[in-house]
Amino acid sequence: MGFVVSQGAVQGLSRPNPGRPTGRIELSPWVAMEYFELWRRQPSVRRTVSFLARNIAQLGLHLFERQGDTERQRLTDHPLAKLLGRPNSFTTRYRFLNALVHDFAIYDNAYWWKVKTSDGGRQLVHLPAPLITPKGDNWLTPEFFEFRGQKATKLIPADEVLYFRGFGGVADVGVSPLESLRQVLREDWTASEMREQIMRNGARLSGYISRPKAPDAPKWSDDARERFKRDWQAQYAGALAAQGGGTPLLEDGMTFVPAAQNAKELQYIEGRKLTDEEVARSYFIPPPMIGILDHATFSNITEQRKMLYGDTLGPWLTMIQDEVALQLIPDFESASDRFYVEFNLREKLSGDFVSRQDAITKAVGGPTLTINEARAMDNRPPIEGGDELIRPLNVTQNGDQEPIPADGAPAPAMTPTNKPPAGDEDEQED
Repeated sequence: MGFVVSQGAVQGLSRPNPGRPTGRIELSPWVAMEYFELWRRQPSVRRTVSFLARNIAQLGLHLFERQGDTERQRLTDHPLAKLLGRPNSFTTRYRFLNALVHDFAIYDNAYWWKVKTSDGGRQLVHLPAPLITPKGDNWLTPEFFEFRGQKATKLIPADEVLYFRGFGGVADVGVSPLESLRQVLREDWTASEMREQIMRNGARLSGYISRPKAPDAPKWSDDARERFKRDWQAQYAGALAAQGGGTPLLEDGMTFVPAAQNAKELQYIEGRKLTDEEVARSYFIPPPMIGILDHATFSNITEQRKMLYGDTLGPWLTMIQDEVALQLIPDFESASDRFYVEFNLREKLSGDFVSRQDAITKAVGGPTLTINEARAMDNRPPIEGGDELIRPLNVTQNGDQEPIPADGAPAPAMTPTNKPPAGDEDEQED
């Protein structure tokens, strides 16, 4: 039994109050961040999680009805299809799925609230994962969910919530993937903090001048040393240096010794890349997909793009489809086994238009689009006679000895050749 909550009950909770944190990760003895703060401030985590959310949210979620073992029909006027296309009056489909994937990727839990409006309509409302706590004595699945709002705490029955969760051991609640990244994120924070301290508190110099001691060089008086210092600063130091960037002439065996710490010595780039790779691996994303192109080539990027909606996003898409089929379709159809939802992957998996059409044409042995179908793809109006599929004269069915010309006239009869049999040719060659 779903969709029994009124819209007024949703608004009556006012703005949510997170209350106690759902999870923290200690990055140093004096710094601890909640999961959301890590996503907000840690670039590797945000880049990876947002990559998943954006690529899933752009896909359309369609409703189908099975009409046989090999046939199906897409339903566009069905109430559930309309609900998936527009979950509620204040959220687009893209933002709705984007929030779902963000919650699940950060917390390993996500929640949709089934709401019935005053006019009898149905809506889905995204419930922020940090505000929800599964409750109940049933060890198989939660009996209700506690929603902590600023004005009140509400207990929502389980049949009014579409509950997405990962594996949590003995509990029917997911465990954040960020938990497995505790050490990686802690090391990244410590290394970044160390590099920041060096750059902020370290000596800021590009190098120093070394002068040999006597007897390798003449004795240097205090006046001569001060004069050299003033001349050097006037000619080569500062923004107003007269010969800044020039080549100095050093006397008495002096040498200029570089002493600056660069990004390579601090391993700044290597540390960032390592964190990016570890976070990407924990979410099963190929590193080139999030911009790590050290070992990327055109071939492996092309193959990884093909794998994106299979090995990388495939489990996510299957999980969402299965949960909708289990927890949402029965609210609309009693014979729920005949209905299912599916993400539209055709445009993502079929490659570019030229390659796809070339493969289809070779597979069927002829053209597959009419003139008007091709014009519709370019947002052009249909023309008269454009609904007929044009078949070239050199494309015929197997055994067709008399193809029909384009003008409709009968084709000329096939004229046999006077080519001698194969046996006669062999005898002539002998």
